[in-house]
Amino acid sequence: MVAVIVILVVVLLVLLAGVVSYNRFVSGRVSVQNAWADVDTELKRRYDLVPNLVNTVQGYAAHERGVFEEVARTRSAAQAAQGPAEQSAAEGPFVQALGRLFAVAENYPELKANQNFLQLQATLSDTEDRIQSARRVYNAYVQQFNRRVQAFPSSLIAQWFHFQNAAFFNIPDADRAVVGEPPRVDFSNITSGVYPAAPASATGPPAGGSSPPESSSSP
Repeated sequence: MVAVIVILVVVLLVLLAGVVSYNRFVSGRVSVQNAWADVDTELKRRYDLVPNLVNTVQGYAAHERGVFEEVARTRSAAQAAQGPAEQSAAEGPFVQALGRLFAVAENYPELKANQNFLQLQATLSDTEDRIQSARRVYNAYVQQFNRRVQAFPSSLIAQWFHFQNAAFFNIPDADRAVVGEPPRVDFSNITSGVYPAAPASATGPPAGGSSPPESSSSP
């Protein structure tokens, strides 16, 4: 009789542990989804700013048609991306194109003094910071969730109920080399990544700068 009770208690504890583990997976998946929704909101906010930015630059540099077309094309591709994996692949070309747009603006002192342009640049820079903050939170949740998917014994629950690794949101290394990681919308960073620094002169604006360092996070 005692042996039966012990067996029942063990079975009950195993079932209880399984329920707790399952609920933690569900909670972790919801956290990942909510964090991605925050990233997506900030990305859409940036995409909405770009047309006004292009129109402002175009008023001073209408002959740079190729740059404007590249920004429009990569923006459309990034907007059409579905999920973190596709978004990561689409973000690289878009950030590169945005960098070239600001490199064009660097060549027009009157444009850099335009109040509308300055306001758009400041808003876009703030949005970039918010994107990177949301990205770090999202990747932290993904890392935590994926560890549970891969670790034993929670991996058994993951297999039984089909919980799979979530995708990180990262910009490819080849694109980080152009604009730095995290990408920041400022002239010193973008011009140094796209064009070589020009020698300083008494009459021209200074050029060149340094990219911000790589930042990382952990759950």
